[in-house]
Amino acid sequence: MTTASASRTLPHPDREEIRLEDVLHALSDPMRLRIVRELAADGDELSCSQFELPVTKSTTTHHFRVLRESGVIRQIYRGTAKMNGLRRDDLDDLFPGLLDALLAAAARQSARLGDG
Repeated sequence: MTTASASRTLPHPDREEIRLEDVLHALSDPMRLRIVRELAADGDELSCSQFELPVTKSTTTHHFRVLRESGVIRQIYRGTAKMNGLRRDDLDDLFPGLLDALLAAAARQSARLGDG
């Protein structure tokens, strides 16, 4: 691997390293939960630029890093785009039903509060 391509590889926890408290912390933030809801609804990879979040670019970058480092999402470069995908298989294997329950609760809350 060349230095250029090595510098474009982002660190992710292995499945066995993903911890429940890290996942719950990552999903406790409204912006990060919004990102995960969009990824779950899309069912595929989305580039960072496809998210319209009401925060600065540096804050957006921080949110994606927290999600990646907790094991909630996987980020990979495809050309110049950083693509994001939900690690649903890993999360469902480690914590069966957790992601679906959180997404359903978030949808109910959003409908109740009229924010999304």
